[in-house]
Amino acid sequence: MTAPLTPPDNQPPEEPQHPEAAPAGHGATDGPDGPELSRELREAALIALVVAVSGVLLGVLWNWLAPHVPLIADTRNVYLKNTEGEEAIGADGTFVLLSLGFGALSAAGAFLFRRRGGIPLVVALVVGGLLGAGLGWLTGMWLGPTADVVAHAKQVGPGVTFDGPLRLQAKGALLAWPIAAMLMQLALTGLFGPRDPEPPAPDWYGAHDAYEAHGPYGDPAGPATPDAHEDTGAAGVADRQDGGLDARRDERHGDRHDARGDQGPPTAAG
Repeated sequence: MTAPLTPPDNQPPEEPQHPEAAPAGHGATDGPDGPELSRELREAALIALVVAVSGVLLGVLWNWLAPHVPLIADTRNVYLKNTEGEEAIGADGTFVLLSLGFGALSAAGAFLFRRRGGIPLVVALVVGGLLGAGLGWLTGMWLGPTADVVAHAKQVGPGVTFDGPLRLQAKGALLAWPIAAMLMQLALTGLFGPRDPEPPAPDWYGAHDAYEAHGPYGDPAGPATPDAHEDTGAAGVADRQDGGLDARRDERHGDRHDARGDQGPPTAAG
């Protein structure tokens, strides 16, 4: 007897046909990185320019607030009026303090202008700070007393005290502005910058309910329907046929045993 084939209703579903992905070409949608990057670069260039130009104000304040070295001359030489004076160190310290203040102010202004931050903004603050410090140094020396000490001494006459040129002895002071700008930008971004959206919290209660409803392997809890354990296909039909033949054999064997029991033991002939 030929086993019947699997019913059409129980055949596994056909695998979906996956269309080939369209090749990336001119029709692909371009991301926003291009326009956004060009915008950041333009804003960074503008910030660097404004920060560099503000170095002129640094030079003006430095020439106004920094102490000047007093000099005195005779008919042949120029001398320091106070050999133990600290005016030169005071001029360097004034430049450093002013540069730190300008660095903090420039970073705060850039943060208010662009709160999102980014690498172009930090580079603009560093480059603009270096340019602004150099411009302030040159502006302060240009606004201060002349660098020609001999001509200045002849102009004022012998025995008259005059101010020496404004100089920056420690050239490392030029780094105070960009360093202060970077630290201020980092602090402002960390405290008041925009935050990334936090991922949603896991729904532990919903997972527990799903576990209780479907079990650990996703099988629905509760009594199974008759169709759930019904064997389908040729293997199931063959198993049922074998079971039926075994049952018939057991019944015939039981009937024969009962018939022999009813006849009783054989009696001896008298």
